Amino acid sequence: MFVLFYLLWIILNGQLTVEIALIGLPISVLVYMFICKFMGYRASSDLFLAKVFWKLIRYLFVLIWEILKANVLTIGKVLRFGKEASPAIVSFDVTLKTEVGRALLANSITLTPGTITVSLSDNHYVVHCLDKAFGEGLDSSVFVRLIADMEQDYERFMSKRTRKGGEGK
Repeated sequence: MFVLFYLLWIILNGQLTVEIALIGLPISVLVYMFICKFMGYRASSDLFLAKVFWKLIRYLFVLIWEILKANVLTIGKVLRFGKEASPAIVSFDVTLKTEVGRALLANSITLTPGTITVSLSDNHYVVHCLDKAFGEGLDSSVFVRLIADMEQDYERFMSKRTRKGGEGK
């Protein structure tokens, strides 16, 4: 968070000089200390965010790759290079624990061409697929594995935080 405050200071100044950099350091430290003292923020949260940030970047690259692959397959189905498409409704369950994780999976499925998440209830998904083949393996896809990995990190972070006497915010 300190780094974000410092970068914000530099961006809002519009230029980077030695004076701006030196004045920005103590101001950023003071704002960071204020956030920690009065808003319940902890330095351990920065470590968690840094770890999850890289996993989110990896997830983003995987999502982009899957979108590109699905684009090629969908174009092939639409232009009928292969056999005709046979639309299907696929329903499956996953074991994601957080609402954010479930929503992220639903949105990732919808962003991938050829599939649309029709319904999400608890861990039960209903997905419309342009072709039956698009719906195969959705319950054990790379998206599910990456989201579950991020959820495990979140659970470990929260359990450490509550053991140390935090409120679990």
